[in-house]
Amino acid sequence: MEEAQILVLVGCILAASLLVAFGASRLGVPSLVAFLLLGMLIGIDGPGNVDFSDAQLARTIAIIGLVAILFEGGLSTSWRRLREVAVPAALLSTVAVLVTAFMAGLAAYILFDVPILYAFLIGAIISSTDAAAVFAALRNSRVKRKLGRTLEAESGANDPVAIALTVGIVSWITEPGYGLDDMVILLLHKLIVGLLIGLVLGILARLVFSRLPISIGSFAPVASLAICTISFGLTELVGGSGFLAVYLVGLAIGSTPSRYRSMLTAFHEGLAFLAQVIMFIVLGLLVVPSQLFTVAGTGIVLSILLMFIIRPIAVWLSTIGSGFQLNEKMFLGWAGLRGALPIILATIVISSGIEYSNLIFNIVFFVVLISTIFQGSTLEYVASKLKVIDVMPVAEIHHSQRRILSTKFFVMPSHAIVGSYINELGLPPKAYIKAIRRGPKEIRLTSSTKIRSDDYVIVSYPATIQPELEDVMIRWRRRI
Repeated sequence: MEEAQILVLVGCILAASLLVAFGASRLGVPSLVAFLLLGMLIGIDGPGNVDFSDAQLARTIAIIGLVAILFEGGLSTSWRRLREVAVPAALLSTVAVLVTAFMAGLAAYILFDVPILYAFLIGAIISSTDAAAVFAALRNSRVKRKLGRTLEAESGANDPVAIALTVGIVSWITEPGYGLDDMVILLLHKLIVGLLIGLVLGILARLVFSRLPISIGSFAPVASLAICTISFGLTELVGGSGFLAVYLVGLAIGSTPSRYRSMLTAFHEGLAFLAQVIMFIVLGLLVVPSQLFTVAGTGIVLSILLMFIIRPIAVWLSTIGSGFQLNEKMFLGWAGLRGALPIILATIVISSGIEYSNLIFNIVFFVVLISTIFQGSTLEYVASKLKVIDVMPVAEIHHSQRRILSTKFFVMPSHAIVGSYINELGLPPKAYIKAIRRGPKEIRLTSSTKIRSDDYVIVSYPATIQPELEDVMIRWRRRI
């Protein structure tokens, strides 16, 4: 009977999250904020009156959720999309995080009555953007693709620096003899090990998913979950950044021509949404809303400094010589959303038992709440005002959605798709093989039709998915 009650409770919470997400979308509020508020309503100060104070459990749930979100973020893109923004994204993931941590730490030292190391700990915790918040904000956005990809890559790769800074400063506070040199070694170790394991497992994942036999095709999501969890767990066991490794492995699978790509994308998109719901509700449960009022005034000041001064300066320093225009840099500055990761890092502080830990958690939660509400809900508006949005009149959008285009792809001997069945080509949804011309005539298409060298593959697709189809054809041209 107990199990039935638990299942009913879980079902009611999930149903409530759907209603809350729908209401948030109608009001223009980010759904992540709605989930946080739902958790706070269920919690000790809300009507639900649920007393939840297990920071360790909340951190575990949040880490698992963030792993699922990062993997889906990598899976739904490709290396070809990120290649042109790799350098600025890498600088934003490192230089911008360090600059933000330093400047936010100074601001926290001035605003809050805490020692300097504790102030820099606050700065480190809120220094990185959050993958969950950024991916959710950009999912249905019309922001220019280059900017969107830069923000996605930054949020997918900047976790190691923030984690290393946070863990390092906590160790500096709690361990005699620990210093700046130890923090630098920890940071480099996390980045290098995460990068190496992510690349190695990414290559292995590409081989697996490009050759997974159709007889066990229905288990493709199981295989992707296995590689996802192994990537994170193995990397963390050797002291690397599991978040970076997971993102790279997802990116490798997303860049691989495979008959299972559409299935995996749909599966992990749903899993990532479920992870967002659970993660942010649990994090909302952990906070005691009445305690936020004690940091409200100074928390608002820190949030304003972070949004309008600290983040823009960090972006400007990180993008010198990147080719971004002033309006694009201003948008990158505004789009530095904080979310789950800072709260996860704040739970590390609580678990460490250091002084001021509850104060630090409340400050971080308040900054995240302000950032997600104001930056998340105004992202599209700011993009429009800064003219960094791909504008297309509504009538033209409707017209292009009805317009079906065709393109020819000539298969050369070196191309990756030689020998592939037509259902292994990884076409995006709504695109299909219209015909294959082999020599002077078209051949009959069946599920056993294989692509040969010198074939002309004719693909039909809606005009709205042309960028996705271009990504797929880039992968067709490569050797696996």
